[in-house]
Amino acid sequence: MTEPGRVGVYPGTFDPITHGHLDIILRATRMLDKLIIAVAANDGKNPQFGLGERVDMVKGEVEKLPNGMSKKVEVRSFDNLLVNFAQSVGAGVIVRGLRAVTDFEYEFQMAGMNAKLKPELETIFLMASERHQFISSRFVKEICRLGGDISQFVSPSVAERLIASFKSS
Repeated sequence: MTEPGRVGVYPGTFDPITHGHLDIILRATRMLDKLIIAVAANDGKNPQFGLGERVDMVKGEVEKLPNGMSKKVEVRSFDNLLVNFAQSVGAGVIVRGLRAVTDFEYEFQMAGMNAKLKPELETIFLMASERHQFISSRFVKEICRLGGDISQFVSPSVAERLIASFKSS
């Protein structure tokens, strides 16, 4: 078993998983012995996909990671406090991606609250790569809903599922 400090949790709704998420996953995996992608139930965000569908999509994308990186990644769902979930899986690090300055204030407050709840947990922030800074799941869904091309933001399999979800609604 790896040290708790080398296990990280990357939480999110992943509705759907984008190239930006995958960039953070790849980079975090290089720094950690194990990365647990924690797919949040987060019904308050009214997700396009159900929790099981989102977990399946994330697993499908993780399987495609290069150089055997997928062996270092586990995908799980959660519906409780993030710090409690992280503790339950032996994580010592929470990984968060930042796209822009607007993300920072919210993420900074969240990291502060998490530190108060579980001081032994560290939060690390990874800046989105330049080519992914503008991608958000919300924008990808809106572009898709309005008939735009989302192929540069998500994988072909995710695009197919997203397009089908809008056709059926």
